[in-house]
Amino acid sequence: MSNTWRSRLKALLDIMATMEPAPLGKPARAPQGIRPLAGAGRATRDGHDVAATGPADLDAAMTLGEALVQNLGQVLLGTNGALTAAAVAVLSGGHLLIEDVPGVGKTVLARSLAASLGADLSRVQGHPDLLPSDVTGVSVFSPDTSSWEFRPGPVFAHLVLVDELNRTPPRTQSALLETMEEQQVSVDGESWPLPRPHMVIATQNPLSQRGTFPLVESQLDRFAIATAIGYPDAATEAQLVLHHGGKFALGGLRPICDPVTWLQAQRATESVPVSPAVAEYAVNLCRATRTAPGVRLGASPRAAIWLIRAAQAHAVISRRAFVAPVDVKAVAVGCLAHRLVIDEGEESVRQGVRIVDALLEATAAPRP
Repeated sequence: MSNTWRSRLKALLDIMATMEPAPLGKPARAPQGIRPLAGAGRATRDGHDVAATGPADLDAAMTLGEALVQNLGQVLLGTNGALTAAAVAVLSGGHLLIEDVPGVGKTVLARSLAASLGADLSRVQGHPDLLPSDVTGVSVFSPDTSSWEFRPGPVFAHLVLVDELNRTPPRTQSALLETMEEQQVSVDGESWPLPRPHMVIATQNPLSQRGTFPLVESQLDRFAIATAIGYPDAATEAQLVLHHGGKFALGGLRPICDPVTWLQAQRATESVPVSPAVAEYAVNLCRATRTAPGVRLGASPRAAIWLIRAAQAHAVISRRAFVAPVDVKAVAVGCLAHRLVIDEGEESVRQGVRIVDALLEATAAPRP
């Protein structure tokens, strides 16, 4: 080794000797506004804590639900079913899965929701090279502080759009499992809380298209409700090509609330009473899927919980202060069909819808 390289190496070693060793495995610092979870602590980003949002107001939640559907209707024309499903997900606190072909407005719906709710939106484009850390964030070493710092990923937003989720490999899909269920991210042994309210909207293309990875059962089960937008009719499509609605209407969309009001509406929706008979009806529907012909894996207990929560949200949108059997029927297909694992050779989404429709016909609903 030459004298020049020896001197450079000695200088580098002298510099490293003066630096304090950084702890391995745990980030020492986090960005301002995000604190790690400690015990039963409920710290969240932007100061939106569940305990600090004030009393639940059911009338305000009903007004918000109506206004949200109307606001979304300015952008997505002729898609009332998808708009109602989106509003149900917003009020119930669940996550939304949009399954449809490209070009029908899946991404526009997510952007419309963020604009209507006055919430920050992060967008993640699914592709085969996407890494889990590209979604959740990563710890990096900071020479300035001689410590590890956590750099939050795009999942740290009130509303997260994962576009074409089934174009990402299973390893990256699994990065969303903890965030969707536990409202937190764990990196290097430290847990970081997500902002509340927090909602994931994922879109997926039909599995028959190239470059798709089927979503695993545990991933599908974390989506409270699934919907499709579908092709518009001829009259609506003519309006879209003339720049009426669609992304051309996004710029004029005004927020109807802010995240704090949104969180209050979710709490109010949770307080809508459910009679034991209606709860039993919802459970019977879920249990019937487990023994239905052609079904290898039926709806889970988590599905039954979300079926009731979605029915509460549907009742709020319908300006009803209690859950009726009609609310359970209205959201049953959206809550259950995507969760069913169908026998090989069947197209799961369409067959799942047919199975749930048949069970709704066969299962007796309680009388008022």
